[in-house]
Amino acid sequence: MVLHVGLVRFSLLCICLMVSGVVSASARTETIGSIERIESSGDIAASETTSLKEKIDQAIVKFEQTDRKHWGFTVNRFENEEGDITESVEQFTPNAEINKRWLLISANGVEATKNQQEKFLKKKQKQAKKNKQKAKAKANESSKKASDNNSYTIKLRELINQNTLAFHSETNRHIEMSFQVTLNQFGDETKGKLDGLLSYSKQNQFIETITITNNAEFSPMFSASINELLLTFNFVEIDNAILFREHALQMKGSFAYFVDIDEVSKDTYFDYQYHAAVE
Repeated sequence: MVLHVGLVRFSLLCICLMVSGVVSASARTETIGSIERIESSGDIAASETTSLKEKIDQAIVKFEQTDRKHWGFTVNRFENEEGDITESVEQFTPNAEINKRWLLISANGVEATKNQQEKFLKKKQKQAKKNKQKAKAKANESSKKASDNNSYTIKLRELINQNTLAFHSETNRHIEMSFQVTLNQFGDETKGKLDGLLSYSKQNQFIETITITNNAEFSPMFSASINELLLTFNFVEIDNAILFREHALQMKGSFAYFVDIDEVSKDTYFDYQYHAAVE
């Protein structure tokens, strides 16, 4: 059984766990060799929170200003659904023609056959058409431009509730801030049940990691109940562009009360290539 929680597509999915350690209010560690100095939330004055929020807002703007439609990449997708494991390597090349954008390189460790590539391409074309229809509908509602390049989409402003940002910890390389998460597609169901933690790169001034976990059971859809959720986004900066490095998902729960949900999925992006002109 496949349950798509859907935030970006994991199928958001995704994962490689990068959960930051919790530091108590009195904790303080000095640098020894390559070990980073860590300060707790108790070391930061409340007046500095505003400045930190501004840094996060600027980082979000930096992400929003990245024109991802010009970036090609290769992605390794892994998914384990109740023991059913699938893995694929796919390549995306920016192109005006849908049938020239995607290429299935391998499936489950074996070079993709012509038949597999054709089925894969049809699936991508169907997804692109669906995404385009959704983007058009949303544009009519909000007059905002949306992406339809069938790669990946995530709106950090919707994911990160900036009004709830709070200092968590700091090292000589990163600042961690916690925040409350509300996923609009789930309505009020997730309010107060999802916790977010982001890691901000002080040197490069961008959000490097976002981790979302649940603190209570929730229902993303009728008859489905999720009791364990770990959602991770990792980003990389290339030539001032903020791009996905990895996004991952771990999820456990039940569907229709008697079907277990046990999913682990991870998408890893690499070999980014910039295309100045999209053919």
